[in-house]
Amino acid sequence: MKRACFLLLLSAITFSGCFPSGTRGHAQPEELLLATTTSTADTGLLDFLLPKFEQEYNAKVRVVAVGTGQAIQLGRSGDVDVILVHSREAEEQFVNEGFGVKRYDLMFNDFVLLGPSSDPAGVIGARSVLDALGRIASRGATAQGVVFASRGDDSGTHKREMALWEQAGLGTPRGEWYSSLGQGMGDTLIAADEMRAYVLSDRGTYLSMKDKLRNLSIVFEKDEDLFNPYGIIAVNPQKHPSVNFRLAQELIAFFTSVHVQQMINEFGVDRYGQPLFFPNSEQWWLEHGGE
Repeated sequence: MKRACFLLLLSAITFSGCFPSGTRGHAQPEELLLATTTSTADTGLLDFLLPKFEQEYNAKVRVVAVGTGQAIQLGRSGDVDVILVHSREAEEQFVNEGFGVKRYDLMFNDFVLLGPSSDPAGVIGARSVLDALGRIASRGATAQGVVFASRGDDSGTHKREMALWEQAGLGTPRGEWYSSLGQGMGDTLIAADEMRAYVLSDRGTYLSMKDKLRNLSIVFEKDEDLFNPYGIIAVNPQKHPSVNFRLAQELIAFFTSVHVQQMINEFGVDRYGQPLFFPNSEQWWLEHGGE
């Protein structure tokens, strides 16, 4: 899709992400296109941060909230100026192939495995997330009432889920117990709740939607394989001269600054009792004695 056509499509369609109000200044706001994961939109983080950037830089940020795979593809085609995603291997490939200029650490949270309180697969008490997935696959293949709902959308969460199945020695899951939905995180959680299915979610989206999920709770968490880092990358102007590289770099500098990192660290605490994301930029760690 050519960038001009994509801009027309953006003007005509309301995406599942957020479209923050523009700055009210004398000059026409400069436009920036950001492709990002559904989790940053579903949690409200971008609604919280972007208006401050827009005001400071007299900018209008248009957000396309999709899965990580789709966001990276939009970057590859030059249809957006910057991507904010969470699949480290795919991000590094994007940069190594010359489509992105540099990957910057931005923030992190973790994945959690959710399931019905009855826990029909006996996941609670598993030794590791790989053990938990093995129990789900084993019980799903032999017993009724065990279902796993997958995003199935090439998102960062889906990529991590598939990597975990592979690490567990289970390959690509198949069978009636495994449901691939092709949906964003929020819609997948709603569907999993209705199905009383197990599902992998980033913690931030789960916490932001917890009150809507009557049948799901955390059945496994806090495993090193569930670490979930987010990166931000400007699209390479040498590949796509039409991108707004300067403003993309301004957004990256804004997001990774100590001040905004502190805002990320505080986001969600008042409502959920804990942050939905944790700061992870180089500037943050230098300020706080990290390496």
